[in-house]
Amino acid sequence: MKHGKKYNEALKKYDPAKKYEIAEACKLVKDIHYTKFDETVELSVSLKLEKNQTVRDTLVFPHQFTGEKRVLVFCKEDRVQEALDAGATYAGSTEYIDKVKGGWTEFDVAVATPDMMKDVGRLGMVLGRRGLMPNPKTGTVTPNIAQAVAELKKGRTEFRADKGGVIHIPVGKVSMSESDTAENVTTFLAELARKKPSDAKAGFVRSVSLSSTMGPGVWIDYKEEA
Repeated sequence: MKHGKKYNEALKKYDPAKKYEIAEACKLVKDIHYTKFDETVELSVSLKLEKNQTVRDTLVFPHQFTGEKRVLVFCKEDRVQEALDAGATYAGSTEYIDKVKGGWTEFDVAVATPDMMKDVGRLGMVLGRRGLMPNPKTGTVTPNIAQAVAELKKGRTEFRADKGGVIHIPVGKVSMSESDTAENVTTFLAELARKKPSDAKAGFVRSVSLSSTMGPGVWIDYKEEA
């Protein structure tokens, strides 16, 4: 892939083949950032997954960096006010199912009570391809509406390995201090270690890198615990 002049100039400011400690990598990504907008800092983790293995969960970072999420709650009429009081942007049943069927997706995350999933599950063609389908594995199918909405409003973030076994997850903004970004990275890697499949083989984490939206990647020296 051919890169621009500014990208190539950024490559000269560090050793692209070297692995750096987390704090140093976060500082480098901030230092080699060259665009005028506040880029997102993304962590990429390549995993060694067997065919029957997957990694998917959510976490709340200690340092938030995204705008407030618009939360849609699919629930029966008697729980609509509870959802709205908890901070949901929208809440309801049939009326929102019909809107989504029509292609409406003006929300960032969807939550559903278990008794709504029979109907919500039919929205797979719209919600599934946008990654918005509620799922019990990520805490978005739950009877505890208030807790789910509160955590999502705080910035609970979903992560999952793609078909190639790679997790891409935003961990900050270049405007953040490197110490805050480093703490977010450390928090995620600790959570990932807890979610390691029990039958995973040695070398579960193949590589870890950090980059801004437009910038080159910086390798992180990650030592996997046995």
